[in-house]
Amino acid sequence: MSRTTKTTTNVTVRMDAQIKAQAEELFGALGMNLSTAINVFVRQSLRKGGFPFELVLDQPNWETREAMLEAEQILKDPSVKRYSDVEEALRELKK
Repeated sequence: MSRTTKTTTNVTVRMDAQIKAQAEELFGALGMNLSTAINVFVRQSLRKGGFPFELVLDQPNWETREAMLEAEQILKDPSVKRYSDVEEALRELKK
């Protein structure tokens, strides 16, 4: 019976020190170190033929969130003048 020898190689990954510490804490709680977690990610990526999760931009950026909050405040403010349509608002702007 022959035994196959696995060879390993080192990979260097640069990341923010705080993110690394948080990841080590999370993966440690799951019973693995960061190296094992990265290996799990890569193996799952190979199985899936891509990222093992959906990559989406499902959260608005800071500027959009601020605009959304401002719009909510305007909607709640009874002193803000309301217009029935765009033309009415444009007429008011031309005054």
